[in-house]
Amino acid sequence: MLVPTKAIVISKLKYRDNDLIVKCYTDQFGIQSYLLRGVLRSKKGKLKTAYFQLLSQLELIVNYRETRSLQSISEAKPSAFYQSIYSNVAKSAIVMFLAEVLNGVLKEEEKNELLFTYLETTLQWLDANDEFSNFHLLFLLNLSKYLGFYPDLNLSESIYFNLKDGKFQSKKTNTYCISDDILMLLKQFLGINFDALNSIKINSAQRQELLSIILLYFELHLGSLKKPRSLQVLNQVFA
Repeated sequence: MLVPTKAIVISKLKYRDNDLIVKCYTDQFGIQSYLLRGVLRSKKGKLKTAYFQLLSQLELIVNYRETRSLQSISEAKPSAFYQSIYSNVAKSAIVMFLAEVLNGVLKEEEKNELLFTYLETTLQWLDANDEFSNFHLLFLLNLSKYLGFYPDLNLSESIYFNLKDGKFQSKKTNTYCISDDILMLLKQFLGINFDALNSIKINSAQRQELLSIILLYFELHLGSLKKPRSLQVLNQVFA
């Protein structure tokens, strides 16, 4: 059955000599994997390897079969044309890192239009803006909302944040409670939009510490999240 769907490329893997396996997050089917036969050999086909860069946004016509683990793509074209994401070194580092995180946390093969729209619009924001050094922090915090564990925003008399239950509290109850400077930074990011990122003053050491806390938060709530291999590159770029 041929079905149109929007898609965001999450990962790609060379298969045999001329094929690619591409994992995408789609607006119609959630996470899907596609086998692109011969795409590395042919330069004249409808499917071009340049379309399938990490976090690229596409319009696909897919041959969907519910029982298949590897679907096929009949047609593909960009749905958004990035101007700077792949040419800017810092933005490319963010893209590589976020793609790796998304590959680890997006598992559902079901439709979630709100999550797809969030990914689509925030990536376009990253492409269009010049001040983005804190983008990945807010991106991940907001992503937790769509995954079901966004922090409780009840901040009254709170001097700790419990990473295990996602709540602010007045006393320390376990080793996963954060406080002091890192807690204040976390509070600054909660509830703001991306256009307000420039208002947050944070140095590279604080940025790395907060990112580590956010990744731990994801790990505690998702059960398993490998440390992204691209994290070191990201931290070096924003050092």
